[in-house]
Amino acid sequence: MKQLLSISGYLAIKEIMRNRSRFLLVSLVIALITLLVLFIAALGEGLGNGNREYIQKLDAQLIVFQEKSEFLIQSSRLGRDRLAAVRRVDGVADVGMLGASSGRIILAGEEEPLKVALLGVEPGHTGEPAVVAGRQLGSDLSKEVLIDRNTAIQSELEVGDMLNLRVTQGTQDEFYELRVVGITDGQQYSLQPSIFVPFNTWDRVRPKSEAEINSSNPVANIILVRLEDPEKIEEVSQRIIAQVNDVETATLKETIQSLPGYSAQQSTLNTQGAFTLFIGVLVIGGFFQIQILQKVAQIGVLKAIGTTNPIVAAAAVLQIVIITVIGVAIGGLLTLAFSLSFPPTVPIVFNGTTSLIAIIALLLIGPLGGMVSIRYAVRIEPLKALGLS
Repeated sequence: MKQLLSISGYLAIKEIMRNRSRFLLVSLVIALITLLVLFIAALGEGLGNGNREYIQKLDAQLIVFQEKSEFLIQSSRLGRDRLAAVRRVDGVADVGMLGASSGRIILAGEEEPLKVALLGVEPGHTGEPAVVAGRQLGSDLSKEVLIDRNTAIQSELEVGDMLNLRVTQGTQDEFYELRVVGITDGQQYSLQPSIFVPFNTWDRVRPKSEAEINSSNPVANIILVRLEDPEKIEEVSQRIIAQVNDVETATLKETIQSLPGYSAQQSTLNTQGAFTLFIGVLVIGGFFQIQILQKVAQIGVLKAIGTTNPIVAAAAVLQIVIITVIGVAIGGLLTLAFSLSFPPTVPIVFNGTTSLIAIIALLLIGPLGGMVSIRYAVRIEPLKALGLS
């Protein structure tokens, strides 16, 4: 085995050095494929995070929707009577109302306002995100706001500043001033930077139709439920459905999968990544097949002087592995360099697990693409290769 690796390694490196410009070109092609695959994976992760981040980080295990809303947050409407009923269910530790809408922050010196997700939460209850700077929200009637870090970056607002919010109520634009009391981290919702206000304040400042303007009954979109024992999620879910009228429940995962466009978006990006890997297999396979065809006489000579098929095959495999590793390494460095140049508002997120899976797949495309050429090299007969039969 040691002799086989030694001889095959020598032959592989000798061939690479003799045709280094050709092999470097293939490594650069693999590097570009690596760059594309890693960016597609990072873009998928970034866009997915932008959609699901707030829901995924909730300190809740169940979400209560209006019946027949198909787990769509914007389609669900629930009043305080349902909140009280859910709170009384055995096994429920805490509940919180969540209202979801959108608004625009007026920025000093900017013509275009910043569009944000306007979320109403109950201070001190499930749904209010933790802050990394400042403090949590005060009373349910306070004119205070928590802003996501992305909102802070894009608006240049800090703790203590006044936020000028513009919303449309009826047929008119209304403006509200809210004091920034805290900054949260990683709480995007629906691909938008987020701001969080007390629920009653949200009901007062949210966009409304003409019919809703004079309504005095606050209505949330969903109710967030934290359980006493997360292991009993199915049991408590059945109790809520049985004891509370006209509701249905979903887990966080089910809610995320139901977000508009989320599943289709992730499926499209995954398909693009797989298709790019497939192209990589074809490109590498084609290159090494041509390389073997150009070396038929050389392989024939090696076999004629006693070189065995395992050595020929091992040399070909080592060539492919070395070129693939160099290409993936260059692609990884290019990806890192490019990613550092993007502003933090660009939805590019390199997840360790996702990136590792992508790199392993990229390292496998070389050997997979070269399988046909390796098989062909092993089957070359010395006499035919030298034109003697």
